[in-house]
Amino acid sequence: MAGENQSSIFEFLLWGLSEHPEQQHILFLLFLWMYIITVAGNLLTVLAIVADTRLHTPMYFFLASLSCADILFTSTTVPKALVNIQTQNRSISYAGCLAQLYFFLTFGDMDIFLLATMAYDRYIAICHPLHYTMIMSLLRCTFMVTACWALTNLVAMTYTFLLFRLSFCSKKIILDFFCDLGPLLKVSCSDTKVNELVLLFLGGAVILIPFFLILVSYIHIVTAIIRVPSAQGRLKAFSTCGSHLAVVALFFGTVIKAYLCPSSSSSSSMVKNTAAAVMYTVVIPLLNPFIYSLRNKDMKGALVRLFRSKSPSHRTNNL
Repeated sequence: MAGENQSSIFEFLLWGLSEHPEQQHILFLLFLWMYIITVAGNLLTVLAIVADTRLHTPMYFFLASLSCADILFTSTTVPKALVNIQTQNRSISYAGCLAQLYFFLTFGDMDIFLLATMAYDRYIAICHPLHYTMIMSLLRCTFMVTACWALTNLVAMTYTFLLFRLSFCSKKIILDFFCDLGPLLKVSCSDTKVNELVLLFLGGAVILIPFFLILVSYIHIVTAIIRVPSAQGRLKAFSTCGSHLAVVALFFGTVIKAYLCPSSSSSSSMVKNTAAAVMYTVVIPLLNPFIYSLRNKDMKGALVRLFRSKSPSHRTNNL
């Protein structure tokens, strides 16, 4: 295969976050702090859910899974970008590029599938509350998350293995700050029609089917909420879905724009594509802990109890 002859010595150059040298130091500090806050925020979310038995419910089980996926998703791209900025070396090996692509697709698709799973959980909780405990059992929730991981790995392997049939021109610049499918196909010296068709149909299915499932779930949810007689009951039902809807709108808005809307190779389009990539790979994983925590009394209470249990004064009082 073409890839075998290139894998040991071949490398790409990443376009990066900016062409302007004077911006590199600011970008390094900005993305370093964003990465630290993202990992810390999502890790705190997971720890709070694990430590508080009151949060051992399907909704928070899926939220903890989403936080883990977000940590891994961001860690696939940002550390390499930070190293490239700091060392002023934009190169990435052929094997490293394919590995980054595989994990990026795995964890990125995991976010998509988990958001659809969380919408289904809210649909059952609001539209079928009497059967919620039976339908969303621990076994079924575990199966759903495991199925999501299996599907994302299958999709990522399909894309990655198809790249082995392509040959690439050495020192080609990938017009992004990480190895993504679209920019990678543009630097190939081979015919990429098969890869582009797979990207269009399989990629479209991976993005649009969960998106439409989320839409259908929320159509049923809104219909059920409207029928609730009390205003307080309607407000409570909407509050449990508001955070999830905000994340869905942010994530799918940028992903659909990046992958399903064609863009040119002009400098302005490159800047827009990079901004969209930063949005769904860095900004949204950064915002998720705040979106889900600040509007959720249970999460805020769990975080307070987690900090109190770790504080020196609390340990002293227990002694």
